[in-house]
Formats: sequence, C-alpha cells, structure tokens
Amino acid sequence: MDLGLKGRKAIVTGGSKGIGRAIAELLADEGCNVGICARNGDEVDAAVASLKAKGVDACGSAIDVREGDAVRKWVADCAAALGGLDIVVPNVSALAIERNEDSWRAQFEVDILHTVNTCEAALPLLEKSDAGSIVIISSVSGVEIDFAAGPYGAFKAALIHYAKTLACENAGKNIRVNSVSPGNTYFEGGVWEMIENNLPDLFSTALGLNKTGRMATAEEVANASVFLASPIATFITGTNLVVDGALTNRVQY
Repeated sequence: MDLGLKGRKAIVTGGSKGIGRAIAELLADEGCNVGICARNGDEVDAAVASLKAKGVDACGSAIDVREGDAVRKWVADCAAALGGLDIVVPNVSALAIERNEDSWRAQFEVDILHTVNTCEAALPLLEKSDAGSIVIISSVSGVEIDFAAGPYGAFKAALIHYAKTLACENAGKNIRVNSVSPGNTYFEGGVWEMIENNLPDLFSTALGLNKTGRMATAEEVANASVFLASPIATFITGTNLVVDGALTNRVQY
C-alpha cells in the first residue's frame, strides 16, 4: 500500500532512539524527508546519517525540549532545511513515575509543554500543506490506571485531550491530529530493558500482564503512527489509537 509519503516533510522529537527513531526510520523508508531532535548530539548525528543513507533529506539538532525557544527554533530550522512541513510527531517523554514534585514538574515540562510548543510552532507551517498531520505519542497509562498512575499517567491523559482539542480546532484547515497510546514497548536502551536488568520482579509482573506473552517492538508502534500520519488516513482525526496487544482491559469506544 502506498502511504503517499514520498517527498513529504516530517519532524519527530526524540528521534534518535526507541519509538521516535523507529518512526523516523519508517518515514524515511517511505520516502519522507525527516528532521529530528534529541539531547545527545552524537546520537542525533548518527540517526541523521542513517536517515540520509535511505536516500532522503534529513536534519537534526541536539536540544533540550524543556526550552521553548530551542523547540521553536528547531521547528523553524527543520522546515527551512526540508522545504516545508507536512507531519509533526511529538514523541519525547520524561518517563517520570515517582510521585514527587520533581516528577510532576518533569512530566509537565517535557511531555506537555514540549508537545504544545512543537505543535504551536508547527501549525502555521502545516496550514501550507495539502495534508498536514500531527501524531502525538501518549501511552496506555493515559487511558487506564496502572503502575505508572500519577504524574506519568496524568500527563499522558492530558496529551490525548490536547490532541482531540487540536483536531477539532484545525479540521477546517485540513490539518489532522491524532494520538497513539502504546502499551509496554521493549527496545534496546529503553526503560523496559533497564527494568528487566535491574528490577526483574517488576519486569516479570509486567510481562505477565501482556496477553500476547510479549511486549511491543518500537517498529510495531511506528507502523501505527506512520499510518495515522500519512495522507492515506485522510478522514481519521481526533482519535486515540491504542497499540497494546490487548494489554488494557477497557473497551475502546
């Protein structure tokens, strides 16, 4: 199936590893030009080189997404380098689970403000596209209570609400906005590998909740995200797509 992504221009925050990297790589595989950001400059450079090797234009910056001015500059720089903007994927998360003031602040600044700043900076550019699309990466912790309830779950729920708000406000401008809520996702260097190595009892308990007997791969989350972002999903907007292998027990209305 042709997703209609060849020659499109996309940006992904946290695009140097994990889900963000998988999304960026799949977009490039589909012929999309891609801009990324992350904190580690060496990792950004390596990811950009990998994307360019696929025959597309790519760019990247090492920034702290908690700094609004840096985020806005990155969006503008990517649009200038790529020649416009069609797709925006705010993906970075603080992954702050502990119930203390620092975690609440980190989740707000990283998950919420970085997403708001990215989207608000991108919207005027997306208005110029004939297929503008935003896909916000949330979590199943935002749709039901689990071990990550608290700052992580609360702000992931807020992202779903924000995505729906943007979808309603921008539908008339031909800009679609959706969110994706992954379940447990295992990848090298990710939080679940860390838990497996350092908290084996927690890992075993979490794995046991997965009805498929395994966790998702970053590539499986990317498949869903890139489909939603692509022009082929022309009439899907304002939805939250749960990608969890039936991990959650809630009925999706």
